[in-house]
Amino acid sequence: MNRTRRTSRTALLAALGLVTATGATATVLGAATAGAAAPGCKVDYRITNQWNTGFGADVTVTNTGDPVASWTVEWAYAGNQQVTQGWNATITQSGTAVTAKSLSYNGTLTNGGSASFGFNGSYSGTNAVPATFKLNGVTCNTTTTPPTDPPTTPPTTPPITPPAGSKADNPYAGAKVYVNPEWSAKAAAEPGGTKVANQPTGVWLDRIAAINGSATSMGLRAHLDEALKQKGSGELVVQLVVYNLPGRDCAALASNGELGPTEIGRYKTEYIDPIAAILADPKYAGLRIVTTVEIDSLPNLVTNVSGRPTATANCDVMKANGNYVTGVGYALRKLGSIANVYNYVDAGHHGWLGWDDNFGASAELFKQAATAEGSTVANVHGFIVNTANYSALKEDHFGIGDSVNGVSVRQSKWVDWNRYTDELSYAQAMRAKLVSLGFDADLGMLIDTSRNGWGGTARPTAPGATTNVDTYVNGGRYDRRIHLGNWCNQAGAGLGERPQAAPAAGIDAYVWMKPPGESDGASKEIPNDEGKGFDRMCDPTYTGNARNGNSMSGALPDAPVSGHWFSAQFQELLKNAHPAL
Repeated sequence: MNRTRRTSRTALLAALGLVTATGATATVLGAATAGAAAPGCKVDYRITNQWNTGFGADVTVTNTGDPVASWTVEWAYAGNQQVTQGWNATITQSGTAVTAKSLSYNGTLTNGGSASFGFNGSYSGTNAVPATFKLNGVTCNTTTTPPTDPPTTPPTTPPITPPAGSKADNPYAGAKVYVNPEWSAKAAAEPGGTKVANQPTGVWLDRIAAINGSATSMGLRAHLDEALKQKGSGELVVQLVVYNLPGRDCAALASNGELGPTEIGRYKTEYIDPIAAILADPKYAGLRIVTTVEIDSLPNLVTNVSGRPTATANCDVMKANGNYVTGVGYALRKLGSIANVYNYVDAGHHGWLGWDDNFGASAELFKQAATAEGSTVANVHGFIVNTANYSALKEDHFGIGDSVNGVSVRQSKWVDWNRYTDELSYAQAMRAKLVSLGFDADLGMLIDTSRNGWGGTARPTAPGATTNVDTYVNGGRYDRRIHLGNWCNQAGAGLGERPQAAPAAGIDAYVWMKPPGESDGASKEIPNDEGKGFDRMCDPTYTGNARNGNSMSGALPDAPVSGHWFSAQFQELLKNAHPAL
């Protein structure tokens, strides 16, 4: 499927952020383009909201002169404001000077015609409305009103809907994100949970029955109907986790699925096809639907097969029968053919794929899957990393190029020759690798920050001692896991960065795809009708295996089966949140 992007991410990679909804305005009146018989223009610059060191703004330009075929709006800031991400215009900044140029679909302005665009910005100190604006080179006059009181967290305000048949370059830009009422109610019922109960989280379709739901759980249509209510007149993203491959999670028994290794036919006809049919309903065409496609699947075919010390018989089976590749390709083709669906394929995390012998081979396997079953790379809008995992977003106290007494950080026990120290550097590097293999140059990445805050009293504030490379890394690292390979209900973990659009170069959004408070797996074997097995990595008494360097598991005790509410974990995440709540 061909995708028409509204704006080029490349023009905005150096500048990225989030948005909002009521506030300061500047109305600008004056002359229009040179040579216009009846010159005149009005620019309405509105600070829609501001918070801490960020703000959102809407700008409406109205032509009161002769028609123009394109427009350029210019202004200069008096302070240190920086545009960080925009929509419905190509926005660039040099020093304090900002230039916003029309796009192909909104450049023509008749007499009295208007066009709007929006952006996010950063600031410190004051955030004054610009004093002077120009439209196509001619200065306009200015009046201003002060902004409203800032909220503590940034809400979102919608951009103009793009032309029919096109997709947003970044679906999260200028959009609200669906708040799952089922998760929200559970979070709000917890002590302190109301602080985060309004955050958007992923909706997990982890078995066939989840599509239709039940008397006690919402099905896919129910979620989409609720999303339409939340959407209102703006844009809204719905986040779905497509997660039910045959022989699912061949190396992690806690999340084994309902379909056997050979049941690719059922996967197609009973799972993907019904999901695609619902998403294609014209009733939902106004939603931006983000699908996270089959987490924790494809990399197993690289890292957990024969020839590796971490090999499992189940992963050998799935590599041999090809049903992971077949299933992902089929899902991408079916879902990617729907105009308002944005597919993001799971790309593991740096503590899994950051080593030389895993990184490139996994990227090549992603392309193989993206071009299987009649799919093409155009069906992949982006990739997601750290889904349901705990890897720190950014390690500030040590870098991969550091050395202590001549010994590289890569030789520390924690880094263990990995090429990356955190998820942001890994995501950006994986993005570059995938683009080099033929994926879209505007490929976007998502990072799941639902459980990688690692805050509280255990969060280091400075590098470790330089006694040796291990004391340096271990003393300064935010990620407090016993080993990078530990993944189940980790003790000490905290909520990470709140969901936000375009926070860094090449990153479409930080998301909470894994709903905080939902268990990774049971601490002991618990019979269930969901096909979920028992993995010793969820047992706090387990002394480990090759996948975590034979270390203790670091898991919390008394956990329920995966996906079920785990109050103790939720409280742990609240307590250790970073940024703090």
